[in-house]
Amino acid sequence: MENKSSKYIFIILAVLCVMMIVLSTVRDGLMNPIRNTVGSVLVPVQTGVNRVGLRIYEELRDRKSLRDAEEENRSLRERIDLLTEENNILKQNEQELSRLRELYQLDQDYLRYSKVAAHIIAKDSENWFQVFRIDKGSQDGIRVDQNVIANGGLVGIVTDVGLNYATVRSIIDDESRVAAMGIQSSDTCIVAGDLTLFQEGRLRITNIAKDSVLQDGDRIVTSNLSSKFMPGILLGYAVEITEDEKRLMKTGYLVPAADFDDMSEVLVLTEVKSDQFRDAGMVGAAAAAG
Repeated sequence: MENKSSKYIFIILAVLCVMMIVLSTVRDGLMNPIRNTVGSVLVPVQTGVNRVGLRIYEELRDRKSLRDAEEENRSLRERIDLLTEENNILKQNEQELSRLRELYQLDQDYLRYSKVAAHIIAKDSENWFQVFRIDKGSQDGIRVDQNVIANGGLVGIVTDVGLNYATVRSIIDDESRVAAMGIQSSDTCIVAGDLTLFQEGRLRITNIAKDSVLQDGDRIVTSNLSSKFMPGILLGYAVEITEDEKRLMKTGYLVPAADFDDMSEVLVLTEVKSDQFRDAGMVGAAAAAG
């Protein structure tokens, strides 16, 4: 009896296995067309979705790269601006140091005169410093007729003084006349301001004696004969010395020692020529009384 039962169970299991195999085969046969149809529809869609997704990813990646590049570019621009500003400051400091060295050297060249340093704060012309103002005035000991030097030579003379400022008329101004002389020859002359001529970088030299031996290249300084300018201050250098048309005198040109195109600081000589005249008069009176 048990053998028959086992046999039946085996048969039933075998039948079930066969049925499952048949059903699986039939199902696969039925599903293949559906699977193929769905696949033919879904595969292109999936491919398109993948492509769109890839493009979106690449665009987002490119945007991020662009933002990163823009941020880096902005950072570099800021760095460049900072370095440029630092470089400009260094250049300004270097230029200021150079000007101060020139002023110091000028101070050493004229040690016999006491001086006050001043900054130029305004000028009447956009091009040159024929009339300009400085930041020192009567409270600093500045007086009318004090001589002003800068950039290696005579610049001008104080014409007006306020409490904390002063006005200077330079030697290139049309109204300027300076009694001068050549160092090598001691021949006297007049250096006349001329703004039109100064466009060529020169001033006019007049009243040179016919028998003068003044030559091109001679150093021209202020003469002791001047009533307003202290003696021995460099004006510039003589050029093109020739006889005038009537052959009565010689004329020529002066190349100024000072640079009138670029000035920031000046030195003001605190002594005025009238002080020397007054002192000389007092000495003469004392000698006569003695």
